Amino acid sequence: MRSDKKVSFPEFNHYNYALKYFIEQGLEADYVMAPQMTVRTMDRGAKNSPDYVCTPFKTTLGSMMDALEAGADTLIMVMGLCRLGYYAELQEQVLRDLGYEFDFINLAQYSTGKKRDYIKALKRINPKMSIPKITKAIADAIKMAEYLDEAESIYYQNCGFEKVRGSYKKLRTKFLSAMETASSRRDIDAAYNRFKRDAAQIPLDKPRNPLRVGVLGEFYTVMDPFSNLNLEQKLADMGVEVHRFMNITNRMLRYRAKNLAVETADYCEYEMGPTSTANIWSAKHYADKGFDGLVHVKSAGCTPEIDIMPVLQNISADYKIPVLYLTYDSQTSDTGLDTRIEAFYDMISMRKKVI
Repeated sequence: MRSDKKVSFPEFNHYNYALKYFIEQGLEADYVMAPQMTVRTMDRGAKNSPDYVCTPFKTTLGSMMDALEAGADTLIMVMGLCRLGYYAELQEQVLRDLGYEFDFINLAQYSTGKKRDYIKALKRINPKMSIPKITKAIADAIKMAEYLDEAESIYYQNCGFEKVRGSYKKLRTKFLSAMETASSRRDIDAAYNRFKRDAAQIPLDKPRNPLRVGVLGEFYTVMDPFSNLNLEQKLADMGVEVHRFMNITNRMLRYRAKNLAVETADYCEYEMGPTSTANIWSAKHYADKGFDGLVHVKSAGCTPEIDIMPVLQNISADYKIPVLYLTYDSQTSDTGLDTRIEAFYDMISMRKKVI
C-alpha cells in the first residue's frame, strides 16, 4: 500500500537519486527532489543559523526550506560522528520557529545499532511497508550510489582532456537523468553500462603524464559541487586529472579503518575524527603515487579537518608535494577561489616541468 507522505532530504551532490529510488521503490512513498541549491539557498540558511555552526549546517538548512516550499511534508536528516550528530535536532527547531509544518525523521534518534529501531524510523514513512521490498530497494540504491561514484571518478579524471568540448558533460547529464528516473535494478545497471561504454569511446587528447591532483577534505564540502564552488570541474577545465577518494562508496561501504590506521601510523597515532584517517591516508597515497599536488577542502570551523592540517604539512615536507588549503563559508566567492586555483595550477605546472 502506497504512503501519502512526500519525503525529501537536503541536496547532496547526486546521491539524492539513490535516496529517491529507495523511498519510491522500497517505501512506496513520493520523493520530492530538493531544488538545486543557489545563492538564495545559502543566504537563507546562513541567516537562520547560529553564528558558529559549520557551513554544511547552513547549506542543508536552506535546502530543507527549499524542499518544504517545493511540496515536501516529511524531512529526513542523518546522524554523524562530529557536530553533524546535533544538526537534526537544532535544524528542526529552527524550521518550526520559522513556521514550517512537517514531519521530521531524525535518524540520530534511531541509531542504537539495532535493525528494529531503523525499521521504526522507516515505518513513520509507510507503516505498511514490505520488508522484502525495502531490502531489495536498499541493495539497489547502494549499487546506484556505487555507480554514481564510479562514473564521477571517470568523469573528473578525463573530462579535462576531451577533444570535443562538452562531450563528457553531455554524457554525464544523460547518465544522471537515467539514474533519476530509474525504477528497477535493470534500469540502474543499463544506465551505468551505457555510460561506461560511451565514455570509453570519447576521443581524448591526454598527455602521457598529465598533471594529477588529489582532492581530499571534509565529508560534505569536498563531495558537494555547490558547497565547494565546483572545485573539481575548475581543476579539470585547466587540464588536470582529478582524483578524490572521499565519497559515499569508499567512506561508508568499503572503509577499512584498521588497515588505514596501520598505513598512516607514521603520521598519526590516534583516530582524529570522522574523516581524518581517510584523508591522511589519501594524502600519503597520492604522494606515494607521485601526484603533482593536493587540495585540502573544509568548511569554516570544521575541527577534525583543522586538526589534520599539521599532519598534511608533514606529508608535504616529506614527499615534497604542494598542498593548497581551501576553507569555505557562506561568504566564499568564485573570484577569490579562481585566483587561488590558477596560482596553484601555475605553480605545480612549472614545478612538473622542472622536475
